Amino acid sequence: MTDTDLKQSFWNRLDDVRAGFLAAESERPVPMSPMPDQEANAIWFITAAGSAADRAAKSGGEASFYVTDPKANFYANIAGKLEETNDAAKLDELWSAMAAAWFPNGRNDDAVRLVKFSPHEGEIWATDGGAAYLYEIAKANMTDSMPDVGEHGRVTF
Repeated sequence: MTDTDLKQSFWNRLDDVRAGFLAAESERPVPMSPMPDQEANAIWFITAAGSAADRAAKSGGEASFYVTDPKANFYANIAGKLEETNDAAKLDELWSAMAAAWFPNGRNDDAVRLVKFSPHEGEIWATDGGAAYLYEIAKANMTDSMPDVGEHGRVTF
């Protein structure tokens, strides 16, 4: 699998991910809902003023985003940079009932912040899951071979 194919698989599968862990600079990882934007090579997050993501974005800080989603058969460790943005149109585009649940005053809450995560590099595991996965595990145990459970590799964005 080429770097390009694995990156495409990343963007396709990230669309199905509801949450991952965002670790901004030296802060502890916290669960966040990613909003992937392949065209912009970005993952958007709506966060609160003063949060770790907000603080790191203000300083243009480095961050990591971790995905462990067995339903999507997808796992990733992505390194990148957080940036603060005041793009009201983008925030309107991304606003959802999920985001609204965290802000008592809705979209116009003074605490609402939109941050852009621009990935640099990462390691991705995109498995087949289901019966094919179980077959490969059983075969590996019977033949002392390594299972072929899907795509894995490092990518540069």
